[in-house]
Amino acid sequence: MYCLAYIISMRKQGKFTIDEFRAMYPNDDACLDKVFSLRYGRFKKCPKCRKPFRFHRVQCRRCYECQWCAYQLYPTKNTVFEKTTTPLHNWFYAIYLMTATRSGVSAKEIQRQLGVTYKCAWRIAHQIRQLMGRKNTPKLSGKIEIDDTYVGGKRHGKRGRGAEGKTPVLGMVERKGFIRSQVIPDVTKKTIIPIIQENVLVGALINTDEFKSYKALRKSGYLHRIINHGLQEFVKGDCHTQSIEGFWSWLKRGISGTHVWVSAKHLQKYVNEFAFRYNQRFSRKNMFISLLGCISRPVQ
Repeated sequence: MYCLAYIISMRKQGKFTIDEFRAMYPNDDACLDKVFSLRYGRFKKCPKCRKPFRFHRVQCRRCYECQWCAYQLYPTKNTVFEKTTTPLHNWFYAIYLMTATRSGVSAKEIQRQLGVTYKCAWRIAHQIRQLMGRKNTPKLSGKIEIDDTYVGGKRHGKRGRGAEGKTPVLGMVERKGFIRSQVIPDVTKKTIIPIIQENVLVGALINTDEFKSYKALRKSGYLHRIINHGLQEFVKGDCHTQSIEGFWSWLKRGISGTHVWVSAKHLQKYVNEFAFRYNQRFSRKNMFISLLGCISRPVQ
């Protein structure tokens, strides 16, 4: 009774503490019940015999069985938990760690906290980032800011666009709304415009800098305003790219401060992680609960 009252009081405060996590998910059974509820809680009938949905847990297995026809459901199948031998409680705790901090945690920290090998911790972290990367936001509309940046280690030589050894990333953010960001092979018009068309509704008002690849936006059906950074112009009325630039600053500080360095091969996963946090900033749901909800959608 105390645990329930405590959880209700903390939810009213908009918090999700480690004590609340431990009360809700004290062991593997509680975690498996949660996964089962997320995936099959909406079912009214057994998928096989079509009788009322009444399933009970099969002991010593991650499995539930229909009381009428013995049809079995495996809630971890086709999820990030499939075939894992790591206790589900450890997975849930890793999810909690990655959603309880502003810039996430490194695989090394997960290794220390869970007492697993680094290889196991690294896989858990990347599987969780895979959950964060699932697109569940509508296409961007209204006033949009678009910008590109380069992510990578410090190198001598050219800075900015075209810097050797760095990876370009394109970002699109809706003012006081969602963000979508994608690692791209280059910053040419042929690469950028199709990605914008895929993520931004035609007719939206787009703010960019003076980079030439963005000049084709008007021909693609968008309203386009340019802020000329080359002329030391950064704000002109409500025309600016400060929102997306703020996201780039947060992303780069988070990567350098938490992870030190990431490879181009896995950069998209880290970009997805920070975009997920950004998109949750106005949500009434706790980030941990929101991420658990992604489990109900099977891995593609």
